[in-house]
Amino acid sequence: MNIPLNKPFLGKEEEERVLEVIKSGNLLLGNKVEEFEKNFASYLGMRQVIGTSSGTSALYCVLKSNGIGNGDEVITTPLSFIATANSILHVGAKPVFTDINEETYNIDPDLIEKKITKKTKAILPVSLYGQPCNMDRLSEIAAKHNLILIEDAAQSHGSEFKGKKTGAWTTSSVFSFDPTKNLATCGGGAVVTNDEKVVEISKMLRIHGAKIKGQHDILGFNFKMNDIAAAIGIEQLKKLNIIVDKKIKTAQFYTKSFSDLNWIITPKVQANSKHSFHKYTIRIVGKNREEVIKKLNDAGVGTGIFYNKPIHKQKLYLDLGYKDNLPVVEKIIDQVLSLPIHPNLKKEDLDYISEIMHSIK
Repeated sequence: MNIPLNKPFLGKEEEERVLEVIKSGNLLLGNKVEEFEKNFASYLGMRQVIGTSSGTSALYCVLKSNGIGNGDEVITTPLSFIATANSILHVGAKPVFTDINEETYNIDPDLIEKKITKKTKAILPVSLYGQPCNMDRLSEIAAKHNLILIEDAAQSHGSEFKGKKTGAWTTSSVFSFDPTKNLATCGGGAVVTNDEKVVEISKMLRIHGAKIKGQHDILGFNFKMNDIAAAIGIEQLKKLNIIVDKKIKTAQFYTKSFSDLNWIITPKVQANSKHSFHKYTIRIVGKNREEVIKKLNDAGVGTGIFYNKPIHKQKLYLDLGYKDNLPVVEKIIDQVLSLPIHPNLKKEDLDYISEIMHSIK
């Protein structure tokens, strides 16, 4: 048996779209990128999507275009892919880490106000593993302190909080479309915004600061989205509801199946939320996580740890002088374990994984 941790849900539709791009010879920032941007904006109910080369480049663009830079502080989570915090460093600002909620794994809104200083410019929450942040509470805090709220929705395609999609709660947000995501392509990212200034600056930043070809007004980069990624994205967007529904059903199966195993803490879905389960992440308590991983891997079941070290404990941040004491994230980081949850899983795969988990003594 070989059950990979991740596998994109691709078919003939994506293949045909990619062939269209290859035959056209228009491979970079062309018609397919424009079509994908328009379709994704419509899906989210937002004014504009700006396709970029990655979620990381989208984060840079959205921070820079919101005027965040030298001397500013941005409050964010220590539990995310490192690009969330590194993008803050790249614009010259300082990440300020706030501990997470133990049930949702997202930044704890109740701890944020203690971290606000005169230098605080923005809050950058992450809807981790597909679990939406409490956007109501975060919006209240941002409004109270006149802060910019930017959602890192890179892991939450298809998630909702109070009936509104993640990525549509703030004036600016970002997504990633790497092959592991619910909406998978061969790479790419997006700035999502209703702010015309963010649109204008982000579009310039992705083509070396040019508003008109050959005229470079600001310092930018080559952050252009390619049309092959966009072509795949067009078809993936049509399937997104199906993909998310399949993942939710898989998550429900796991949660029910593991209910009699007292050494597993299964994911909680917060109230008023639709969790899209980019990852199905359990916590191993009372057993050795490495032994559980070995048992699964030896049986051909893929696993992953997201993430094996919180950002503030990474060497880069230790070298920068970070000495945060964040007890919740530092506790669960040694417990988290992600199991296969891609839409290609069959019932026999799930039964097999359940059997392996129940065989662990």
